[in-house]
Amino acid sequence: MPTIQLKRIYEPAEPSDGFRVLVDRLWPRGVSKEEAKIDLWAKDITPTTELREDFHSGHEDWPAFEHDYRAELAQNPAFNDFIDQIKDKKTVTLLFAAKDVEHTHAKVLLAALEAKLR
Repeated sequence: MPTIQLKRIYEPAEPSDGFRVLVDRLWPRGVSKEEAKIDLWAKDITPTTELREDFHSGHEDWPAFEHDYRAELAQNPAFNDFIDQIKDKKTVTLLFAAKDVEHTHAKVLLAALEAKLR
């Protein structure tokens, strides 16, 4: 099982990041592809546009968002494909752009990945 960690895309890339995966549906503002140094852009395992917009507009609170995103992941075949892509890596860093590091879909994704990989 790889070590999976979270990091904001705005922090500098480091060798200790290992396999760098952008887990945002939209490309982060102000970051060039060269600067991002990502190995994979995993758009297909991010929250749907509808779910993301509902959360950001305040129509869904954090617990509801977390529940709905987990449900999306459970039904998303790209999630299992992603697990196959990372399962043999030593270190995987999930990169996200959100300023709020406590309420980011990347934390939900990390927990779902760790549960599946155990």
